[in-house]
Amino acid sequence: MAPSDSPRTIADLQAEIQSAHLGWSVHPRLKPTDPIPVYPLGGDRGNLPPADAVPHVDLAAIFRATPINNPLLVQRRIELGLLEAPSELRTFRGSLPDAAATTVANALGRTLELRTPVAGRIGTPASPPPSGGGPAASVDWRNRWGWPWITSVRDQDPCESCWAFAATALVEATTRIQHAYWTHRSEGDVHDGMGAKCANGGSAQAALDWIKQHGICDPDCYPYRTDDPPYNPTPDRSGRTVKLDDYQLIGSMSDQKAWIDTVGPIVTWFDVYTDFGAVGTGVYRKTPSATERGGHFMLVVGYDDAIGYWICKNSWGTGFGDGGFCKVAYGETGIDSYAKIGARSVNPDPWTKRRFHSGNMIESGDGSAHRNFEMLATVHGNEIQHWWRDNSTPGFPWHAATVFANDASVCPTLTGTTYNRNFECVYLAGSRLHHYWLDQSTDKWNDGGIFGPTDAAGVPGFIQGNYGAPGNFEVVVRTADGKLNHWWRTNGPPWTWSDGGRFGSGVMYSGPALIQSNYGTKGNLELVCVLNSGQMQHWWRDDDHGNVWHAGPTFGANCSSAPCMIEGQYGMGNEDAIGNFELCVAMGGRVQHWWRNNSGGMAWSMSATFGHDVQAVTALIQGSFGFNLEVIVLRTDGMLQHYWRDGTGWHEGPVIGSAR
Repeated sequence: MAPSDSPRTIADLQAEIQSAHLGWSVHPRLKPTDPIPVYPLGGDRGNLPPADAVPHVDLAAIFRATPINNPLLVQRRIELGLLEAPSELRTFRGSLPDAAATTVANALGRTLELRTPVAGRIGTPASPPPSGGGPAASVDWRNRWGWPWITSVRDQDPCESCWAFAATALVEATTRIQHAYWTHRSEGDVHDGMGAKCANGGSAQAALDWIKQHGICDPDCYPYRTDDPPYNPTPDRSGRTVKLDDYQLIGSMSDQKAWIDTVGPIVTWFDVYTDFGAVGTGVYRKTPSATERGGHFMLVVGYDDAIGYWICKNSWGTGFGDGGFCKVAYGETGIDSYAKIGARSVNPDPWTKRRFHSGNMIESGDGSAHRNFEMLATVHGNEIQHWWRDNSTPGFPWHAATVFANDASVCPTLTGTTYNRNFECVYLAGSRLHHYWLDQSTDKWNDGGIFGPTDAAGVPGFIQGNYGAPGNFEVVVRTADGKLNHWWRTNGPPWTWSDGGRFGSGVMYSGPALIQSNYGTKGNLELVCVLNSGQMQHWWRDDDHGNVWHAGPTFGANCSSAPCMIEGQYGMGNEDAIGNFELCVAMGGRVQHWWRNNSGGMAWSMSATFGHDVQAVTALIQGSFGFNLEVIVLRTDGMLQHYWRDGTGWHEGPVIGSAR
């Protein structure tokens, strides 16, 4: 924050606000003798047209052409007559606690397991739409329908880079709303990728044009820096980028509110005056003596018609405004003079999705809704069949794709990687492990070679972890001596696998229940296996203190196969939080769903039992269908079947095909 370029002090500003009855307060950290803070800007309108030059947005036509993942928005669009009710409308969670009495952290906990819908929370707008089906009277995406949707506030200081921050915030919010995934994108990627320097201003529209062409990666791929470094992202950037299909210019205020209500936040440009740096709470209106400083971009995350203001996420850190947010009155300092910008559709990357799948199925970015399921299973005894489900077509049909390999002893473990979004699998081949990968550019499966212990005797857990860039592959598998064996591959020449050692004892089943969690600075490895006693045991590797494996608690009983486990979205209040662990395991011909509250207590609890004729759970994911859980089971007759959970509970899905 630079010294003020205005001779006025905070005391002078407070007096002027009161005398003009403007109704807002300066930030409480500012003292009366302090100068008015001056923050960096950088907003250049570029080709952004005047608001009155932009044609009306035909939302109904857009919605007919673009599949939607968020079932709450599906319901909202149906209520407004912008979308016909689909024959199969999969709902969100069936209940939410009263947000007025519960913190967001608790609202994301397992109090959500209540099954009685709460009026005004699920399937209803934040406030009743006015007559004629217009936008809601108020919307706030920071906590809508009891859920948080907006990523944490960032700080552009000291660079003139608001345009990059606003564009990045739009992509992050749209990813969360459209796919239910938190994602952290790098403002530095678009800023430096476009060749800008710290002192350069820019256009949010130009930034979104660049993201349309190149995508936008995560900070570990390329960080935001203020010292004008050379642009040198990690070599796997192509698989670490959220892609933007398109964006929309929105002119009239009614269209802008309708977009926020039924699609999500929008980017706005406005003039910054010398008093704006002191904003705290209340609705900002310019003081009479303030002078213009320059242009600025922010993200509009909501609005309120009762008082008449936009809710804006700024890029000046949490020390500005109300935790980094502010309220700007309609029409104030040019905020409604030019078009605002909304994102049409985004395609999350494998790095964003990697904690949310386990086993033989993943959600890829394929299909017009960017949410197809991809699954591998054994067939003809020892070959592998690639299946995929078209999640952009009503009915969600499954299709058989390629058959490959000839030595599979058990169902493969599948993951999506940052190598051009390739699919990769590892499976047990006799007493060794075998790696295959699908090249997205050719759509062909390629043999990655045999590796691992000579006495492998279980289903492997397989992920792409945090170490290295590209991230290392991590594998844990049971060996014939009843131990667990960790192997890893540095994902660069010479591409060799290394033995990470054995740990544990008395292990009956290993499985795909391996994740790289958000715990610690580096992110711990976590897994669950089944012991000879039939109990499950949780293990974790402390990656901040020597990569040592630690035995966690045992829980459950009479488990008959290996579990699948993810770190899900429940419990995550923002993109950096730790989600609850979700686990499904076969027991007595049925599926048990377990979860661990990682926001407090850390105890494993069984949530539900469902299904029939179940031999093993082969996959668990939390994908783009709201916050639903999706499970694949191997039945006792050798067939694969899909189950899924929404707000009303667990549902039996179709039988897909044979795994024999």
